[in-house]
Amino acid sequence: MPDFVLYNAPQSTCSQRVRFVLNAKGTVYEEHKLDLFSGDQLKSDYLRINPNGVVPSIVHDGRVVIDSSVIMEYLDEVVPELGAFTPADPVERGRMRSMMRYIDEVPAPAIRIPSYNLAFLPHFQTMSEEEFLALADSKPLRKEFLLKMGRTGFPQAEMDEALGRLARSVARMDDWIAESGGPFLLGAQITLADIMVMPVMVRMDDINLHTMWADRPRVAAWLAAVRAHPAFEPTYYTGSLLTEKYPHLAKLREERAHNA
Repeated sequence: MPDFVLYNAPQSTCSQRVRFVLNAKGTVYEEHKLDLFSGDQLKSDYLRINPNGVVPSIVHDGRVVIDSSVIMEYLDEVVPELGAFTPADPVERGRMRSMMRYIDEVPAPAIRIPSYNLAFLPHFQTMSEEEFLALADSKPLRKEFLLKMGRTGFPQAEMDEALGRLARSVARMDDWIAESGGPFLLGAQITLADIMVMPVMVRMDDINLHTMWADRPRVAAWLAAVRAHPAFEPTYYTGSLLTEKYPHLAKLREERAHNA
């Protein structure tokens, strides 16, 4: 039996971070794919593993570790194979962790708003108001977020704010890459900071927000370098992208390619 058991969801950006680290280190793990719309993350068996009712979680030798950022650092400490994603130099390590805090504070929550409005909203619109309120009430960490969205979606002001935060994040990444010399955020080697922001950038590209780095070749080169990593393909297996699940998003992507 593998030492690691991963509970995650294919399209979850936080799950994608952890899958990348596991795959990059060549770690053998047992994967449990949760269907978030079916409420698998809110069932009693899973809540005993993660009382927050979110993914991902890992179980390592019978012990539970939750929160994607924590899991990534944990894996980098306990699985040193194929090198570490954390710089050995204390100053560089501090820079990486400050980047990680920024990513978790700014782009990671911001990407949820266009994701929900563009992809997930039709699912919630099929619910009655009572069903939607019951769903929101069952979410330990996402109740207020869902209630703010409602069954009509986030208002344009909220979308504009989220897009502004994403645009600022892309600009900050461009500055980091310029300062380090690239191709990654801290220079020649990929680190946990790159892996943390990777799902945000892949999601932005998937839902047609790629124009935010159209005039930033360093950021485009960064994304190409991340996608070239051997761990990228097994992390983004079929079903990991929103366009692979939602036909209306896939159609928009096809139109973008046609007009390019």
